Amino acid sequence: MKSQDTPFEGGPLDGRVLPVLLGLTGHPPKVYRVPVPDAAGGPATVLVYRRVQAKQSRLGLHQGWKYTFDPTGKQGGGLKWPWSKPDREEGTVHGATPTGKPDDADE
Repeated sequence: MKSQDTPFEGGPLDGRVLPVLLGLTGHPPKVYRVPVPDAAGGPATVLVYRRVQAKQSRLGLHQGWKYTFDPTGKQGGGLKWPWSKPDREEGTVHGATPTGKPDDADE
Protein backbone atom coordinates (compact mmCIF):
# COMPACT_ATOMS: atom_id res chain seq x y z
CA MET A 1 0.00 0.00 0.00
CA LYS A 2 1.14 3.52 -0.74
CA SER A 3 1.20 6.22 1.94
CA GLN A 4 1.70 9.98 2.03
CA ASP A 5 3.05 12.17 4.83
CA THR A 6 0.09 14.40 5.71
CA PRO A 7 0.11 17.37 8.14
CA PHE A 8 -2.51 17.72 10.90
CA GLU A 9 -3.87 21.05 12.22
CA GLY A 10 -5.75 21.67 15.44
CA GLY A 11 -6.59 19.36 18.30
CA PRO A 12 -4.07 17.09 20.02
CA LEU A 13 -2.26 16.21 16.75
CA ASP A 14 -1.57 19.86 15.86
CA GLY A 15 1.74 20.27 14.03
CA ARG A 16 2.34 16.55 13.49
CA VAL A 17 2.96 14.97 10.12
CA LEU A 18 1.82 11.34 9.93
CA PRO A 19 1.96 8.80 7.10
CA VAL A 20 -1.62 8.19 5.88
CA LEU A 21 -2.53 5.31 3.58
CA LEU A 22 -3.85 6.38 0.18
CA GLY A 23 -6.95 4.95 -1.45
CA LEU A 24 -7.37 3.58 -4.96
CA THR A 25 -7.63 7.11 -6.37
CA GLY A 26 -4.31 8.15 -4.80
CA HIS A 27 -5.98 10.43 -2.24
CA PRO A 28 -6.04 10.06 1.56
CA PRO A 29 -9.46 9.37 3.17
CA LYS A 30 -11.86 12.33 3.59
CA VAL A 31 -12.24 11.65 7.32
CA TYR A 32 -9.45 10.38 9.58
CA ARG A 33 -10.53 9.00 12.97
CA VAL A 34 -8.01 8.51 15.76
CA PRO A 35 -9.16 6.38 18.74
CA VAL A 36 -7.58 7.54 22.01
CA PRO A 37 -7.85 5.06 24.92
CA ASP A 38 -9.08 6.38 28.26
CA ALA A 39 -6.47 6.31 31.05
CA ALA A 40 -9.11 5.14 33.56
CA GLY A 41 -10.11 2.18 31.38
CA GLY A 42 -13.37 3.75 30.14
CA PRO A 43 -14.54 3.98 26.56
CA ALA A 44 -12.07 5.35 24.02
CA THR A 45 -12.43 8.91 22.74
CA VAL A 46 -12.40 9.28 18.96
CA LEU A 47 -10.73 12.36 17.49
CA VAL A 48 -12.07 13.32 14.05
CA TYR A 49 -10.00 15.11 11.42
CA ARG A 50 -11.36 16.19 8.02
CA ARG A 51 -9.31 16.39 4.82
CA VAL A 52 -8.97 19.85 3.27
CA GLN A 53 -6.85 21.28 0.48
CA ALA A 54 -3.40 22.23 1.79
CA LYS A 55 -2.54 24.96 -0.68
CA GLN A 56 -2.94 26.19 -4.24
CA SER A 57 -0.37 27.15 -6.80
CA ARG A 58 -0.37 30.59 -8.39
CA LEU A 59 -2.41 29.10 -11.22
CA GLY A 60 -5.04 27.81 -8.79
CA LEU A 61 -3.98 24.18 -9.07
CA HIS A 62 -4.31 21.83 -6.11
CA GLN A 63 -1.08 21.03 -4.21
CA GLY A 64 -1.63 18.39 -1.55
CA TRP A 65 -3.90 17.70 1.41
CA LYS A 66 -3.94 18.35 5.14
CA TYR A 67 -6.27 17.36 7.96
CA THR A 68 -8.04 19.85 10.23
CA PHE A 69 -9.54 18.96 13.60
CA ASP A 70 -13.34 18.66 13.77
CA PRO A 71 -14.34 19.12 17.44
CA THR A 72 -17.97 18.13 16.78
CA GLY A 73 -16.99 14.84 15.17
CA LYS A 74 -20.36 14.59 13.42
CA GLN A 75 -21.02 12.37 10.46
CA GLY A 76 -22.08 14.04 7.27
CA GLY A 77 -20.71 16.72 5.10
CA GLY A 78 -20.65 14.17 2.32
CA LEU A 79 -22.64 13.68 -0.83
CA LYS A 80 -26.42 14.06 -0.47
CA TRP A 81 -28.43 12.00 -2.92
CA PRO A 82 -31.82 13.35 -4.08
CA TRP A 83 -33.56 10.20 -2.85
CA SER A 84 -31.96 10.32 0.61
CA LYS A 85 -34.21 10.97 3.56
CA PRO A 86 -33.73 14.48 4.94
CA ASP A 87 -32.71 15.03 8.54
CA ARG A 88 -35.97 15.51 10.44
CA GLU A 89 -36.70 16.76 13.89
CA GLU A 90 -38.02 14.16 16.28
CA GLY A 91 -41.79 14.21 16.65
CA THR A 92 -42.62 15.77 13.28
CA VAL A 93 -44.36 14.23 10.31
CA HIS A 94 -42.80 15.16 6.96
CA GLY A 95 -41.45 18.38 8.50
CA ALA A 96 -44.98 19.66 9.18
CA THR A 97 -46.63 19.92 12.59
CA PRO A 98 -45.62 17.90 15.65
CA THR A 99 -47.53 14.73 16.38
CA GLY A 100 -49.59 14.35 19.54
CA LYS A 101 -52.60 16.25 20.95
CA PRO A 102 -54.14 18.82 18.64
CA ASP A 103 -54.24 22.43 19.75
CA ASP A 104 -57.37 23.85 21.36
CA ALA A 105 -57.93 25.89 18.20
CA ASP A 106 -58.35 22.70 16.15
CA GLU A 107 -61.31 21.40 18.17
